[in-house]
Amino acid sequence: MTCTFFGHRNAPEIIMPKLKTILIDLIENKNVDMFYLGNNGAFDRIAKEILKELKQTYKINYYVVLAYIPRKDDFEDYSDSIYFDELNTIPHKYRIIERNKIMLKKSDIVITYVTRIIGGAADFKALAQKMGKTIINIS
Repeated sequence: MTCTFFGHRNAPEIIMPKLKTILIDLIENKNVDMFYLGNNGAFDRIAKEILKELKQTYKINYYVVLAYIPRKDDFEDYSDSIYFDELNTIPHKYRIIERNKIMLKKSDIVITYVTRIIGGAADFKALAQKMGKTIINIS
């Protein structure tokens, strides 16, 4: 099974223990072994940090799904990242939205950190509900 994440870019560090517990449960009891996440804020960074740690113990894979191809002068480590070629046909300013739609389509379970009804995280939580995805909101 596959899981993805949508959350506010200003998610607090205090959610880490709760998110880690949920992820361990999904891995151990729901056979989730693939995770897709973005790279646009604190919630994504927190999820990546936990997944990187859990990968040392469990047979899981995770990918940071890029909305843009990195520049040649960007020296960040992208070894755990992927880029979907279909984003090449999308105008630059819509790529994060399209990237999120791709991650959502590929996932069975969606973990969200949504504390307000506006913004991208709330929009994708609503879309996940509409698509009948299993949603775990940790806020």
